[in-house]
Amino acid sequence: MVNSEHRVHYLVCPAGIPNYGDELIAGTWLRYLAQVAPEVDVVVDCLYPEVAAAHVGGLHPRARFTSTLWQLCLRRWTDDDPAVTCAWVEDAVRDPTPVPDLRDGIEVLCGADVVHLLGGGYLNSIWPAFTGLLAGIATAAGASGARTAMTGQGLWPPADNAGLTRSLIKRFDVVDVRDAPSAELAGLVPRDDHCDDVFLGFGPHLLRTDEAVPEVMVSVQSLLAASEDAAEETVRFVAEVLRSWQVTDVGLLECSPDKDRDVLAVTAKLLPGARRYSLDEVLRHGLPARAGQCWISTRFHPHLVAGAAGAYGVALAVRADYYDTKHRSLIDGGSSWQLLRKLEIPERPTSGGYRAERLTKLRDAKLAVAERIYRRG
Repeated sequence: MVNSEHRVHYLVCPAGIPNYGDELIAGTWLRYLAQVAPEVDVVVDCLYPEVAAAHVGGLHPRARFTSTLWQLCLRRWTDDDPAVTCAWVEDAVRDPTPVPDLRDGIEVLCGADVVHLLGGGYLNSIWPAFTGLLAGIATAAGASGARTAMTGQGLWPPADNAGLTRSLIKRFDVVDVRDAPSAELAGLVPRDDHCDDVFLGFGPHLLRTDEAVPEVMVSVQSLLAASEDAAEETVRFVAEVLRSWQVTDVGLLECSPDKDRDVLAVTAKLLPGARRYSLDEVLRHGLPARAGQCWISTRFHPHLVAGAAGAYGVALAVRADYYDTKHRSLIDGGSSWQLLRKLEIPERPTSGGYRAERLTKLRDAKLAVAERIYRRG
């Protein structure tokens, strides 16, 4: 339970799906707050609290998990217009009578001294209902005077009603994004140190060190692919690439167990000798990545962490309007991976990965954002 005598830092994020990147981001901020504010109550408002608590609950001594704002948005999931969702969420935060089961959670939200929307790529045209998160945070803070922040946000592709998103962003005290298109949408000047939240806490604890890792790692997905056939086509292409590179020491990464099950089953058939790394294993022991290793990844956060470890790589954009922006932000930001938009077999990379001084610059930039949010007083 939250102790009313303690200050409350309220974090909002999509942890618990579960998904590798979302768990990493939640863990990053919980570790940071354990260092700078171990005595403060931390409430994590997320999609699936029990799952998130199992993965990252031990990272802050006073963390607890709920799903208040997410439930408000999900209950208006079928609304075609995000403005309708936002209005409903705002009304519920002001007066929770229509949602008595969420009353206690809304009271905690409205009593927080900081409300922080953690990074990710969930505020866009793909999931328009989640614009309601912005509305709920702004409304709660408007009544309580809480400091509001959004960090590491990827806002592309923009929601149809982008003006609504911009108007809500203007109500936040601290606004931080992870790529240039999102900066422009949010009304910020694009900077070369805009980056994902994980850069705040990247370090050896995110990497596997207890055993040798494969020569090449593969991360593929069906989520957001154009179709199941397209996902299978990507897998078959990856198998062709590995044959062309004459690689047999291969690892397969699971990022989201429910979403990756079918595509990884196909991958395992085409690459029968590959070692599979489950999400739970990776969260416990770290990503199997190292300097000089090679990756083929459709996903963003494996690209980020492997690139930060010094791995070379090829990024595959399975959905151009979403993943092009994500991968390009990492490539331009220092990973130096190759981005493939067409399934044409590339040469095996022989260089890439973030330089140490670049990682330091990105971490320092994100640390400056964190200090703006969690400054005392």
